Amino acid sequence: MPYTNEEGGLLNNFAREPKIYQAEPPTEGQKRTYLLLGIAATVLVVGLIVVAFFVSKSS
Repeated sequence: MPYTNEEGGLLNNFAREPKIYQAEPPTEGQKRTYLLLGIAATVLVVGLIVVAFFVSKSS
């Protein structure tokens, strides 16, 4: 662990920083997966809103 000495003899402990790398752009398969997950999330949210609307209307 990398320690540094501060004023008054205090030790300060710093975490190790990971190596930095450049992210790669998504592949066509990943883009398709993101699109399908986005559509599924949208359908889920809209479905929950519709169910909540009908449940509150029937009360």
